[in-house]
Amino acid sequence: MKVNPTPTVFLQLRSRIRIPKDQTVKLGDVAFIVCDPEWEDRLAALPLVQPKDMDGNRMVMDLIQIIPRIRQLIPDVHIEPMGNHHTLVELTGPESRGSRLWFPLVWLLLFFGSALTIMNFHADVNMLEVQIRIVEMVTGERDEHPYLFQIAYSLGLGFGMTVFFNHLFKKKWNEEPTPLEVEMYLYQENLDQYVVAEEYRKMNKAAEGRGNES
Repeated sequence: MKVNPTPTVFLQLRSRIRIPKDQTVKLGDVAFIVCDPEWEDRLAALPLVQPKDMDGNRMVMDLIQIIPRIRQLIPDVHIEPMGNHHTLVELTGPESRGSRLWFPLVWLLLFFGSALTIMNFHADVNMLEVQIRIVEMVTGERDEHPYLFQIAYSLGLGFGMTVFFNHLFKKKWNEEPTPLEVEMYLYQENLDQYVVAEEYRKMNKAAEGRGNES
């Protein structure tokens, strides 16, 4: 089959990827590629950069770095970039197996921390007097220890938290993201934007240093 002398390559860079530190970053790792079948495998395997120790655990791959490498492989290529113009590459080392001891420790910390937070809130708003007053309004009698109401209130509080966070252990009630998942997503987006800005600043500073030396 004759290869098209001027193929068109559509590139859509991923927002972020994770690869081992000792692995060469290839075009297929950082981008979705749509092109003629004759070039697809060669472009996916095109090496872009070999991470170094000085790169730390994050680096940014930009279209400005990627396009010249593609043109080295296909000189007359027509490149159509889509979406993101950079990819945040997270470099990972050997994975360490977490200790089973951490799970009960973290669980106990979260359990007692949450319990103390709720108890302190109830003490601040004088929840006991509120519950006594509610029971008095319903029954007509004042009970200084409304245990039945407090048990029902505690169960309702736990059930309400389960519904609000849309989680019971690993089970979700529906496909909607939980508030915690939304906050984690926004945090990760802001973190990625900050890291990308810092990487660009370092790249510009390094380029200025090379310019001053010349």
